[in-house]
Amino acid sequence: MNGGDLVGEVLRAQRVSVLFTLCGGHISPVLVGAKAYGIRVVDTRHEATAVFAADAVARLTGRPGVAAVTAGPGLTNTVTAVKNAQLAQSSVVLIGGAAPTVLQGRGALQDIDQMALLRPHVKWARGVRRVRDIVPALEHAFRVSQQDVPGPVFVELPVDLLYDESVVREWYGAARTGRGPRERAVRAYLALRVRRQFRGAAAHHAAPPDEVVPPQPDTARLREAARRLLTARRPVVLVGSQALVIPGIAGPVRAALERIGAPVYLSGMARGLLGADHPLQARHRRRESLREADFVLLAGVPADFRLDYGRHIRRSACVVSANRSADDLRKNRSPDIGVLGDAGLALAGIADAVTSAPDRWADWRAQVNRRDAARDVEIAEQAAISTDGVNPVELCRQIAEALPKGAVIVGDGGDIVATASYVLRPDGPLRWLDPGVFGTLGVGAGFALGAAMVHPDSPVWIVLGDGAVGYSLTELDTFVRHGVPVVAVVGNDARWSQIARAQIDLLGDDVGTVLAPTRYDQVAAGFGAIGLHVDTAGDLPGALAKARDSGRPALVNVRMGRSEFRKDSISM
Repeated sequence: MNGGDLVGEVLRAQRVSVLFTLCGGHISPVLVGAKAYGIRVVDTRHEATAVFAADAVARLTGRPGVAAVTAGPGLTNTVTAVKNAQLAQSSVVLIGGAAPTVLQGRGALQDIDQMALLRPHVKWARGVRRVRDIVPALEHAFRVSQQDVPGPVFVELPVDLLYDESVVREWYGAARTGRGPRERAVRAYLALRVRRQFRGAAAHHAAPPDEVVPPQPDTARLREAARRLLTARRPVVLVGSQALVIPGIAGPVRAALERIGAPVYLSGMARGLLGADHPLQARHRRRESLREADFVLLAGVPADFRLDYGRHIRRSACVVSANRSADDLRKNRSPDIGVLGDAGLALAGIADAVTSAPDRWADWRAQVNRRDAARDVEIAEQAAISTDGVNPVELCRQIAEALPKGAVIVGDGGDIVATASYVLRPDGPLRWLDPGVFGTLGVGAGFALGAAMVHPDSPVWIVLGDGAVGYSLTELDTFVRHGVPVVAVVGNDARWSQIARAQIDLLGDDVGTVLAPTRYDQVAAGFGAIGLHVDTAGDLPGALAKARDSGRPALVNVRMGRSEFRKDSISM
């Protein structure tokens, strides 16, 4: 059993079903070992895609997603995706190849200080130097990635720990051909080094995964939060991704929100938690509701730029914040009641302490619902505005009509995805994937790939801007090769609209924001996918239906008009 086999053994023991990768000489034994242990190996066209896919698996399952990349540029290509996972609090295990231990620092191929590069962006990093340490290091990585605030971890495995001992011994011996005392001494040193590297290689075998206990919220604080809630006249609940970290908790969290009975705003992975049309869910005018609210419960939601650093919440309101992160708990706005622990468990605990009927806020909910209904009318009016090309709001409305039941929706872009967030309504929990707080472009293909591995029988759709599609268009090849029938819809207005709109208004110049009206459908067809092009709104339903029903990877390129729907929407 070589080091690659040991990696495969650990992945199987940790119930990993798929390993995302882009091949490289430094990690070949890892890929072969994983396959030998029944792990599906899905190779992408860019290392960032592999990490994005692992990130999606983590978000959708509550278990770590795993990616393996080769040394040097293979690893540097992952940094943005790893940082995105860190800020999104996703439990990703990244396995990185490395130059041989004996040659590190001597100018070996693709040899850089990888630990210094990755440490700022992960919860934990370990460079393994002996074969016997591979299993313990990987098992610890899986455990750490899930504890407290989930996040990515990194394990570096030099190539001379992954092949059979006889192969490594031959490598080192074949390089020394001289017969003088110096050469004999070097050969003896290398032989000793190999013995030390492989000594006790079979000492550790993979064990079943540890049960990771989520951080429990303080019961007394939950009771106090419930008491303050019951004195409120206009409460609002905000639920973020962190409330759904625990697998299977969506049902209890939904039930808790229904017992509480206050208006609810959902964001991130929590979108769809209440279904498509739940009467408690508010979708629009969140800022107005927060300014009127006298009680605000932030369940896994930090007061960052998305809440204007807490300024959306009026100063006199009672703020309760539940969060796994002590930093996020108090970010920019110290709560009146801070609950350090899992946000989903906190919601359930507060609901358990609320005893009176949930219709106590019927008038307040009706007020919020009227605002929502008025905004929906405005959005419908925006969709009807004629543009040179398909109106972006109308495009999103048509996508909503064409989406199959149970679809997983991936958003990758700026303006078009933000527009889609007003219109598209996931019909269940964990059915919406977007980058999160980092605002990363290029997540689309990786997120869709990960979602398709987790839910092979569910439709997966990507909504893309024509800027974002440039990051991962080559992954159409990945979808085709691995038989993943993702549907991608590209809103193509030939510019970086979210940036251009403000840049032109404030600076009077569109420099750097202009794109070409590229036929991305033809590129998709070149990769073997179905490529469809749409010029008018009337042709859109047919094209979306054809892509949806094809059973193959498909891309619909929509010539989109320019709209002022999201004017003055830049966030900082």
